[in-house]
Amino acid sequence: MTALSRASGRTELDLAVEASRAALADAGVDAPDAILSYHLADSAPVLYVAGELGMRHIGWHNELYGGGTQCASILADAAMLVDAGLAGTVLVYRALNGRSGRRLNAMGLRLGEGTEEQFTHPYGLAGPVQQFALAGRRYLHDTGLTEEHLFAVVARSRAHAMRNPRALRRDPIGLDEYLASPMVASPLRRVDCCQETDGACALVVTSARRAPRAPRIHTVVRGGDPGASAMDKAPDVTRIFSHHLAGPLYEAAGMRPADVDLALLYDAYSWLVPRQLEDFGLLARADLGDGLSAALDTVNPHGGLLSEGYVHGLNNVAEAVRQLRGDGTNQAGGASVALCTGFGGGYGSAAVLTAP
Repeated sequence: MTALSRASGRTELDLAVEASRAALADAGVDAPDAILSYHLADSAPVLYVAGELGMRHIGWHNELYGGGTQCASILADAAMLVDAGLAGTVLVYRALNGRSGRRLNAMGLRLGEGTEEQFTHPYGLAGPVQQFALAGRRYLHDTGLTEEHLFAVVARSRAHAMRNPRALRRDPIGLDEYLASPMVASPLRRVDCCQETDGACALVVTSARRAPRAPRIHTVVRGGDPGASAMDKAPDVTRIFSHHLAGPLYEAAGMRPADVDLALLYDAYSWLVPRQLEDFGLLARADLGDGLSAALDTVNPHGGLLSEGYVHGLNNVAEAVRQLRGDGTNQAGGASVALCTGFGGGYGSAAVLTAP
C-alpha cells in the first residue's frame, strides 16, 4: 500500500505504480503476466500502469467497473486466470484520490443514469450516505439496536486502528464525542461513515505451487439482488448482499461460521457491521444487543474502512493476507481462516482466504 491521506498531491497513476511495485517486490516478482483493476472512472488505466512498470509484453488485462462490490470478487478473476493457465502471476490494484479528487459522496446514485433520480432526489436520496442511512434506520428499528451499538462499532474500529501506523484515524473516541459528531443522515453521524481517502493498494496472485507459504484464495462468491440498491422497488431495504451470499459461500467453501477466525467486513457505514455479522452467522440477531461488543474483537483488526482508510475495500483484503501471514495489525494468534466482504447494497461479493 501507499501511505493513505486526504490530499496526496499525486496522480492516481503515481499511487498505483508505487503500490504495484511494492506488491511485486513483496512477492519477489519482476513483472506480472496479467493486470486487473476496478474503478468508478477514478483510477489509473492498467495499460498506463503496465507502461510505468516497464513491461515489454502485456498479457491479459482488464478494468472492471465498480467499487466495493469488486474488492473480494476480483480475487476470483485473478485466480481463474492462474487456474486456466492464462497467467502465472496477476497484479491486482486499486488507486484513487477519493478525498482530493473524485469524491464518492458527489457521485449520485446512478440509477438509470439520471432517469430515476427525479423520483428519489425529492425524498432526500442525494447519494450513498442518505440512501444507506434510510436502510440503517430501518435495520435499527427491526433489531432493537441503538446509537450506542453504532458507537460500539466506531469505538472498536478506532481502538484497533490505534496500533496501525497506516490508519488515518488513530484517536480513541468516547460516547460523548460520538454523540457530538455531526449528523449526516440519521442515524449516520460523520464518524459512522468510512473515510474519504487518497491512496492505493495492490496484491499479487499466483499459484500455490509457486508460493507454497502464501495465504490461499479458498472460495469466492458474487451476486445478490437490486435490494437496498434500488430502494423504491425493494421489499426489504435492509437486505444487503450478505443475506444472499452467506449460504452459497459456506456451501462452496465446505465450511460453517464457526470456522471463521477473522472477519474483514466492508464497513462503509457502521450499521453494516452487525448486519453482516448476522447474515454470515457470526452473531445471531437475538444476540446482537448484548453480544456485539465481544464479536467486534475479531472484526477489522486494522481499523477497517472507518478508521484505516478507504481504498474501496482492497485494503481490508490486504490486511487479511497480513493476518494469515502472521504480520498483521493487532495480530490474531493462530488465525487460519479470514472472511473478506465487498459491499454494494443488495449485491456484492465475499471471499474466504486461508493460511497455507
